[in-house]
Amino acid sequence: MKIYQITISVAGLLLASLSHAHAANNLFESDWATGNIYKFTPAGVRSTFASGLSSPEGLAFDQAGNLYVGNAGASEIIKIKPDGTKSVFASGLLNPYGLAFNSAGDLFVSTDSGTIIKISPGGVKSAFALGLSQPFGIAFDRTGNLFVADAGHYQIVKITPDGLESVFASGIYNNPEGLAINSAGDLFMSHYGGGITKFTPTGVSSVYASGSSTCPGLAFDTYGTLFASEFNGNKITELTPDGLMNTFSSAVSQPFGLAFEGLILPVPEPSVLCLVAAGLTGFIVWRCSLFSKKSLPGCRLTRTPAE
Repeated sequence: MKIYQITISVAGLLLASLSHAHAANNLFESDWATGNIYKFTPAGVRSTFASGLSSPEGLAFDQAGNLYVGNAGASEIIKIKPDGTKSVFASGLLNPYGLAFNSAGDLFVSTDSGTIIKISPGGVKSAFALGLSQPFGIAFDRTGNLFVADAGHYQIVKITPDGLESVFASGIYNNPEGLAINSAGDLFMSHYGGGITKFTPTGVSSVYASGSSTCPGLAFDTYGTLFASEFNGNKITELTPDGLMNTFSSAVSQPFGLAFEGLILPVPEPSVLCLVAAGLTGFIVWRCSLFSKKSLPGCRLTRTPAE
């Protein structure tokens, strides 16, 4: 766990300074062989989050904390609420493999039909990209571009939010599979035969890891550590930013998809209040959200690591 110091000021006047914990979030894994979804704490403690699925593959969380699962054996997407309640979100999808949400809350799914399907929050399906060959992993960058492991064409395809396609990397003859993007915008790709390649945002490639087996699932935690599901090795591997490789868990059977739940940080109690001057008549009291993307008038928040 990392501790941050939150400083709140208005017009240069210090109102509050407090410590705030930034905790690692839990990892979820789809177990292809058992049909279970397992939840792992940062310490690696496993519990069963859902069961009874059929060859579950891709995983993705929406902004509300619901987990979506590509239930490949039933050609459907399953939605699982935080309390474990399951429902069918979409059906009629041929082997839904990769899942990813854009910033608008639309779910994108790669399928064996060679199509990327876009599904609105209300469940309405539409074709976003056609003509791919065995599209596997998919991932969004910060600007909304979708990257697709187009395995049958030995390439990675980049698709802009308006649907314009271009080849980001080609000649990947050991088959691109899983994809994940780190906070710096670097793209990481696992190969079907093993190994992980790193691409800079401009497409420069380098070997990031070797010696692993096929890794269909890749996911980054909040600290920049890459987790990889080794399908044939029956384990989840973690690779730190400085290149250390460790086994995170071997309590899995043909692990497939990986996803970290959205990090929900606790609001300090009592709630922090920003007092904003309102002329000479008094003060207006604003409830200041530490995690809102919107800035309150005159209220400044800064966050620095606490020593």
